[in-house]
Amino acid sequence: MRRTAGEVNKKTIYRYYDYSLLFLILFLVSFGLVMIYSTSSYNAQRMYGNATYYLERQALLAGAGILVMLFVSKIDYRIYFNNLPIIKVKPIIFLYFLCIGLQIYVLKFGEVINGAKRWISLGSLGRFQPSELSKIAVILFTTYIVQLAPRKLDKFTGFLRVVLFIAPLLGLIVIENFSTALVAGVIMVAICFVASKKKGYFVISAFLLIALGALLIILEPYRFERINIWQNVETHPKGYQILQGLYAIASGGVFGKGLGESMQKLGFIPEAHNDMIFSVICEELGLFGAFALILLFILLIWRIFIIAINAPDLTGGLIATGVMAHIATQVLINIAVVTNTIPSTGIPLPFISYGGSSVMVILFEMGIVLSISNQIKGEK
Repeated sequence: MRRTAGEVNKKTIYRYYDYSLLFLILFLVSFGLVMIYSTSSYNAQRMYGNATYYLERQALLAGAGILVMLFVSKIDYRIYFNNLPIIKVKPIIFLYFLCIGLQIYVLKFGEVINGAKRWISLGSLGRFQPSELSKIAVILFTTYIVQLAPRKLDKFTGFLRVVLFIAPLLGLIVIENFSTALVAGVIMVAICFVASKKKGYFVISAFLLIALGALLIILEPYRFERINIWQNVETHPKGYQILQGLYAIASGGVFGKGLGESMQKLGFIPEAHNDMIFSVICEELGLFGAFALILLFILLIWRIFIIAINAPDLTGGLIATGVMAHIATQVLINIAVVTNTIPSTGIPLPFISYGGSSVMVILFEMGIVLSISNQIKGEK
């Protein structure tokens, strides 16, 4: 049966879903679990009598995070900016004030670990770090403020308007954790930069933000001390962890000692499964493994970039930009700290470092990005 010209030219509209991004996420989470077991089994056996103690806890939260990610990926991301049907409140407004409340709570009643008050105890369920959830709030609330009047960002006053709205949350994060506030600040600036047609005033803004950051470092003795440690890591008494991490990187060579064969994780690097996990990756898998991991992160960021530029609206593009800035900033800072390129600061390696709050939040963000990809329409 011969088809008419109209039937031949008719194209099917379908919704896209970025399975490449999903595969990269699942691979990084799986690789992270393998490395957490490798780096933590010795200390877990010594302290808890169970070599898989840290692995089991991370695997449980990572598994829950993946389920949340898949669920969120099938929800239209625009729902976060629309009024809820019963209480007539936008979810992003609720999330913003919830995070402010949690930040205040942790400053008053938070659990102190290693001299830092950053966690809320959940009893047998573990601990929760509100600053991680605040990163999602910064991404979504900045997007919300920008998309209300995007053309205002063409002027410096428009950028200040966004900063003033985000300032209450950022200020509380600074008090709790300066490095997390730095990441949140980069996220905010990245979203504003992409949304603005005029880029010149961002040079002035960068100098102002750098000056503010320097002032915050100088006014806090322990932050300023980290610069001295960075400059004298071989002789400073508190440079031990970074120095041992550098020994691990150097001893790994090109192809490493082999998975599970690290010596530095045997008590030399304190809590090697946390922020210093990249040094053990270098020791066990060598420069080859380290570059392969960096390449995976580049591919992940590239996929998010593709989603951002093909997003069906400004809101989706800005959310994806914020998530991309979040992951890229944390990867750069973590690797820079481990290699002693910049002064030490507590930033986990996304998907890889041990930490339930971190992996849950990042997987939730990935769910939103996959949701954006699912709204991209194509023809075939």
